[in-house]
Amino acid sequence: MQFTVGFKLNGKTDHVVQDGQDALAAALKVKAELPEVVIMYVRPQNRRGDTRHPTHALADDAGR
Repeated sequence: MQFTVGFKLNGKTDHVVQDGQDALAAALKVKAELPEVVIMYVRPQNRRGDTRHPTHALADDAGR
């Protein structure tokens, strides 16, 4: 299952889509890759809404 994880990094908000068995697992995967982020929300992926606001890869966010 895929989840959208919203987070704050260096004063800027963003979100990524992460695979996981549940919401906690998805949030922990993001936190493991970017320990300095603050997780704001986790929700099941909404394909219609997520196409309006596309996500970025975590590798792109690490350079910010």
